[in-house]
Amino acid sequence: MTVSPPKTMTAGEATRGHRRERPGPLRRSFGTHWYAWAMVTPVLLVMLVLIGWPLARGVYLSLTDATEANIGRTIGVNVIPASYEFVGLENYARILTSGVFWDKLVWTVVWTAVCVALHYGIGLGLAVMLNRRLRFRSVYRVLLILPWAVPAFVAAFIWRYLYNSDYGVINGFLKMAGLGGVGWLDDPTTAKIAVIAVNVWIGVPFMMVALLGGLQSIPAELYEAAEVDGASAWQRFTAITLPGLRQVSSTVVLLGTIWTFNMFPIIFLVTRGGPGSETEILVTYAFREAFTGIRNYSGSAAWGVIILAMLVVLAVGYRRTLRSQGDPW
Repeated sequence: MTVSPPKTMTAGEATRGHRRERPGPLRRSFGTHWYAWAMVTPVLLVMLVLIGWPLARGVYLSLTDATEANIGRTIGVNVIPASYEFVGLENYARILTSGVFWDKLVWTVVWTAVCVALHYGIGLGLAVMLNRRLRFRSVYRVLLILPWAVPAFVAAFIWRYLYNSDYGVINGFLKMAGLGGVGWLDDPTTAKIAVIAVNVWIGVPFMMVALLGGLQSIPAELYEAAEVDGASAWQRFTAITLPGLRQVSSTVVLLGTIWTFNMFPIIFLVTRGGPGSETEILVTYAFREAFTGIRNYSGSAAWGVIILAMLVVLAVGYRRTLRSQGDPW
């Protein structure tokens, strides 16, 4: 009887067998963190339904000529099928080559930059004040955080009443002081100042709370050592406080920029975009396209996609800038 020698595996076969035995990184992660995956999966499914599908639908509509006239609808027992067509990037080209887009973009950038700068500056000042020992500090914290607790639409209606030209509280105080009333919402300049003031009033508490938490995480020993070395209050602020708040500041500034860039309720409820359309930002104009006059769904969707793209580019560029400066965020 002839006994054949055992078959020797080649290096390639051994490598392939070894690779088949090793699970991939995704499989290893699922095997190790299966409980975390099980907890996250329902949230991902909800986000896919509530965010993913509307986003995909919006992108699709932005590539068509869908309007109120050609969208599918049902009138009584009659079903009218949709007759809109695919037009590619025509909506984007029309928007980007129009003067309206660039006018709204300039005002939106100014609105965002001014509001976020005031949010951060005033919020940092209040946080530094509340981080010190002073009487009734808890009361001050509660009072200063109230604007953040008030719903935005309620705050907008209250401020619209305050700005009223005939019976508003602000003009009432001006008249009591012997000054003339101001048509706050009737002039483009004063209307822009008015909506900025409202948004600052609403947004400062968030910055204050976030920065106050960052201040309380800075070790007190650093300030004590700097004071022993003879550092002034300003030197301690610039050398310890600001660097210690760097990560918190980078996060809240990015969030504040995104929120302010898309701050629809303040503009829409306080001024309705007026006078004329002087205070309209990009998101309010996109709303106007979709829900006023002959509803231009495709144009509004294209405006929305452009706004999303700008914010994504802003966030990515901001993050890369921070990383280039040594921030691990």
